[in-house]
Amino acid sequence: MDAAGMTAPSAVDLLIADLRGAPPGLSPVDPATRSRWRHLLSGLPAIEAMAAVAQADPMPNRHWAADMLHEWLVSPGNGGVDSAPIWFNLGVELAARGDSGSAATAYTNALLLQPSLWQATINLAGIREAAGDTQTALATINTALQDDEARTKLLNQRGRLLEKLSRLDEAETTYYRSLLTKPDQHYVVQHWAFVRQNMCAWPLFGPGIPGLTVEQLRDQCGGLATLALADNVAEQRRTVQSWLDRRPVPVTQPLAPATGYAHRRLRIGYMSSDFCRHAMTFLVAELLERHDRDRFEIYGYCSSPDDGSDMRARVLAALDHCRLVRDKDHETVARQIRADEIDILIDLNGITVGERLDVLRWKPAPVQMTYLGFIGPVPIPELDYILTDEYAIPPSIADQYWPRPLYLPGVYQANDGRPVPMADISRADEGLPQDRFIFCCFCGSYKISEAMFALWMRILARTRDSVLWLLEDNRWVVGNLRAQAVRHGIDPDRLIFSPRAMPDRYRARMALADLFLDTTPYNAGTVASDALRAGLPILTLSRETFASRMAGALLRAMDLPELITTKDDDYVDRAVALYNTPDLYRAIRSRTTPEHWQATLGDTHTFTRGFEATLDRVAIRAD
Repeated sequence: MDAAGMTAPSAVDLLIADLRGAPPGLSPVDPATRSRWRHLLSGLPAIEAMAAVAQADPMPNRHWAADMLHEWLVSPGNGGVDSAPIWFNLGVELAARGDSGSAATAYTNALLLQPSLWQATINLAGIREAAGDTQTALATINTALQDDEARTKLLNQRGRLLEKLSRLDEAETTYYRSLLTKPDQHYVVQHWAFVRQNMCAWPLFGPGIPGLTVEQLRDQCGGLATLALADNVAEQRRTVQSWLDRRPVPVTQPLAPATGYAHRRLRIGYMSSDFCRHAMTFLVAELLERHDRDRFEIYGYCSSPDDGSDMRARVLAALDHCRLVRDKDHETVARQIRADEIDILIDLNGITVGERLDVLRWKPAPVQMTYLGFIGPVPIPELDYILTDEYAIPPSIADQYWPRPLYLPGVYQANDGRPVPMADISRADEGLPQDRFIFCCFCGSYKISEAMFALWMRILARTRDSVLWLLEDNRWVVGNLRAQAVRHGIDPDRLIFSPRAMPDRYRARMALADLFLDTTPYNAGTVASDALRAGLPILTLSRETFASRMAGALLRAMDLPELITTKDDDYVDRAVALYNTPDLYRAIRSRTTPEHWQATLGDTHTFTRGFEATLDRVAIRAD
């Protein structure tokens, strides 16, 4: 008690007051404060020092927290095994201020003192992964697992790193072990199922997870997995909504004025994590270049990695203003968009990897829409529209979608109509038979469902002198699909696999095949356009969802309705008819020419004018 009968503040109280009273920004700790800390921290239990940092949060200057923890470590009477949590918390603070090298040292020291501190293991592995050393990150996780295999968080990190290294069988086993330990892990179910989809490991949920039904497992899948699983809009929307419900919703406030701006030129902002060598960027590059600069001002918010590609350089050069926001938090990006007074913000991710939905939550633009990145519902209230066409989302089911469809006047898909190089290759160069009918599908393996593959086997059974040419996305696809062919009574050697190729060879391959067999409920998108551009007919199977109608929308734009089917039996029968009826096949192929593609899907000038007219129609302008 002091002279007035009041309790004197404790050392922790004084430390909290210092942290809360720190000047904002990056101001260093002044000498007087540092001297006082040494006195207060000497002999103070580690748990109380950590409590001071925790209770002071949020604080205006996180550098002070790291400095205070460091002072505890060098103060007389402190150290030993009890200091492991201090080293860990110091690592957290150093990482928060961007000093990853010092943070890694802090985590390493924590683990030397307390090897069971698995949180430090995960954070240290994360730093090594971010530095591009995934192998060392995996070794860090494995070291911890040797002592305790049951820690689900470590198993999950190990699975994720194995997945990133394309060691899919090990990743699948690791995720499965984690789920057997703790079934209720939505994030792990999502990754486990997607790994199995990529491996074509069927039945998809075959091993089962105790306590979870197949329906519950489906509801926990991620966005792309859902597009390849669900052939009705209601299921897609329910699954995506479930995914959104598991995410914390940030506390935000609308930034943009509801009444819009009074710009002479509409400011259009494109936000993407894929401005690099990515399928979406190949589609939009010429659209960005062809925007009418007398009427539109084009901004880009790029959070993609710099892959050094020509495509990244091209798309960034097509922007009037480029904001590199990869390392910016969501609120900072949103406030930048608001400062730029963007009239219409176009999100090119949806819920795919690298998404920035939390930027949209701030409503930084008066009108916000999603386009191309995720071909399905994205039910967040801050999104106003999904750009599409009347085939891809028929007006009769528009009310089932959120955001609501905004119809472009022609086809939904932008394309790059500029000339593209094609390699000079032959069937022999690709290991293909010279005199057989070649069906092909170059979609990613996760789009190939067990039911889809069964339709293909029905086609092969009725077309004896044919083969099926597929992508070797990974080595497990080859073994699994050949084993499935045997189960269907098909010679596995009739399945031919080729690895992914550079763009010029990939495009040239299309011209070597006879008929592209599309996947459903997740069609080929960019790949479908590439096939048609090369003169390769594509047979599609349209269902209810946008994702299952992408190729149909392209075929409709090229006036090739004969290649659109809506029922399984019709799909099989049409493929067989094209094989058995040379005149029918030649008639279709004569209308599937590069020149016809160029005059329709490749007419980017006309597409851009229609795209701009659509944006003009929904823009909000201040009086």
